[in-house]
Amino acid sequence: MTRKGSKQKKSVVREYTEIIVLAVALALFVRTFFVQAFRIPSESMEDTLLVGDFLFANKFVYGAKLPFVDLRLPAVRSPHPGDIIIFKYPGDKKTDYIKRCVAVEGQTVELRGETLLVDGKPVDEPFAKYVFGDRPNRSYGPYTVEEGYIFMMGDNRDNSADSRAWGPLDKSLIAGKAMFIYFSWSPKTHTVRFSRIGDIIR
Repeated sequence: MTRKGSKQKKSVVREYTEIIVLAVALALFVRTFFVQAFRIPSESMEDTLLVGDFLFANKFVYGAKLPFVDLRLPAVRSPHPGDIIIFKYPGDKKTDYIKRCVAVEGQTVELRGETLLVDGKPVDEPFAKYVFGDRPNRSYGPYTVEEGYIFMMGDNRDNSADSRAWGPLDKSLIAGKAMFIYFSWSPKTHTVRFSRIGDIIR
């Protein structure tokens, strides 16, 4: 091989290496500050989200956490009641959880049977699911959410470990806002649920 041919080969290898490194760096940048993928492992958000749903979360809207330091970027807005949010479980601060925000700091939340009340007013929740009928021990509160926290509940109210069990969520544990389902796999039938792909999460 000539010296010229050897240089050309090294140039091609270097070019591909630079492209790969740039692609990886860009992917890490996007994952850290903008979008991250998550998988639904449990039934706590049925029927809004099903076991086997894969979704993207917007990390930018609430202010992405900077790696290696206890700092966040400025938020576009604060969490609102109704937002479906991915966060770190307060018990270990490592496991990803996903629930719906039902009340924010300063609001008073209460559950009477199958009726959610915020600041004493019933909330219309067509997505809420109660699977065990009339449970006398379902009621909760009233509880006023303290500053710096939000109150989370699963849509599957009788099958969800949420703020009723482990208290309000520290906003510093928020990872992002659920956006849409990019893939869905049924673990029961071992088939792709094509009808769910692309669904906006509300």
